[in-house]
Amino acid sequence: MSDPKPMRKGRSARKKARAAGPPTNPAPPGQAGGQYRPLSNTDVQRIYDAALRLLTDLGMGEVPDRLRDTLERAGAQTLHNGRVALPRTLVEEAIDQTPKTFPLHGRDPVRTIEVGGTAVHFGTGGAAVQTLDRQTRLYRPSTLKDLHDFTRLQDTLTNVSWFTRCCIAGDMPDEWLLDINTAYALMRNTTKPVATAFTLAEHVAPIVHMFDTLAGGDGAFAKRPFVKAHISPVISPMRFGADAVETVYACIDHNIPLSCITAAQAGATAPATLAGFLAQSLAETLASLVMVHAIKPGHPMVFSNWPLVIDLRTGAFAGGGGEIAVMNAASAQIINHLGLVSGVAASMTDAKALDAQYGQEKGLTSLAAALAGGNLIYESSGMTAALLGASFEAFVLDDEMHAATYRILRGIEVSDDTLDLDGIHAAVLGEGHFLGGPATIAAMERDYVYPSLADRETPKTWEDTGALTAWDRAAAQVDDILANHHPSYIDDTADAAIRAAFDIRYP
Repeated sequence: MSDPKPMRKGRSARKKARAAGPPTNPAPPGQAGGQYRPLSNTDVQRIYDAALRLLTDLGMGEVPDRLRDTLERAGAQTLHNGRVALPRTLVEEAIDQTPKTFPLHGRDPVRTIEVGGTAVHFGTGGAAVQTLDRQTRLYRPSTLKDLHDFTRLQDTLTNVSWFTRCCIAGDMPDEWLLDINTAYALMRNTTKPVATAFTLAEHVAPIVHMFDTLAGGDGAFAKRPFVKAHISPVISPMRFGADAVETVYACIDHNIPLSCITAAQAGATAPATLAGFLAQSLAETLASLVMVHAIKPGHPMVFSNWPLVIDLRTGAFAGGGGEIAVMNAASAQIINHLGLVSGVAASMTDAKALDAQYGQEKGLTSLAAALAGGNLIYESSGMTAALLGASFEAFVLDDEMHAATYRILRGIEVSDDTLDLDGIHAAVLGEGHFLGGPATIAAMERDYVYPSLADRETPKTWEDTGALTAWDRAAAQVDDILANHHPSYIDDTADAAIRAAFDIRYP
């Protein structure tokens, strides 16, 4: 029987290291992506050239008169059939003048993130109309209380870099109350960078007034905007949406950074061939970029080209699988090749329960997007049921998954210290193990991410402690956070002013 003393010595050393203070995060958000390149350089160029031909020869349809005038002043041309052609020179001018990096401000400056370049950040998105109930583990309509709870839950999650409302408060009786109460929930419960949607353009100015109240007075928000807008101004295939275009104008008027989202579906609103899909969706997102550039050159925009997939057997949206993983990875690669801030979508599992399908689909799609270098990976936290649902337990499980992904992106540092040939000699010729050695202690916190939800115990220990599943452990963590984390990032004076001005439905 082997001597247990070396093992005890190693455990003692590890305990001493942990007692020295809180560990640093060995792989924080913002790790560098770009290692996975599903397309060759020639492929990228062919898709880009095809997208430019679509914009020049086919052009964009259903262009509102105001936007048509704006585009024509910038160099666009109206074709004989009324569609608006965007010439290559105008597209490339827009690419050249759009910011390649910019900050997404948090209300707490410490939580601001710089987006673009090679940095990868996981965040949220979605408009789930259902929430996975914590008691019944079945789906029910999402509520305003759910949105407040989701927001304060993710406020504690290290690996979720920004928060976009993940569910639609179905108990709000109209669009205005939905928009203002959604914005209030974000402001009350987190100081991370946030994003929201405006149903109508006329909602932008009054909601910005609320942001000004929090920022210190009229015009303060525009100087340091801590909210970005999610807008889909292009409707696939190849036409503009009038209401969304007006919202773009309103947001630019108030200096709100934009995430202009193209979300075509393969085989439905875009080609089923993956290359053809990428060409069309790139053209559509470039049309959004040209629109923003024509309105205000240099305005910050996340180039959010999200390839989505339907199951061609049924027509149902499919959020998990190899096709959506490779297409969003390819989209990130193309956007990064253009030097723009990339936004893609991942982790949109089709699973309804937090089961093996959930883990498989989330893991492969989010890792592919990160390895390809998506700067902002949307939908990647908390979403289930092909974006129809959101789950509290999924949020904390996904946060742990992101930690492992960031660790993969960090890679392996090779140096004399990390090769540690002297340490290998000492261990081999001495005690015969590396437990408690100085290199082991140094690497323990520097190089390793330790999960809090994944189970690494023996089968017997797992059985003796209740044979809990990952869902069970996640539920306990959510219980703890929701019971103890009750932030109110709006002070009483500002809250009173906001409630006097707006119909805030949350007590």
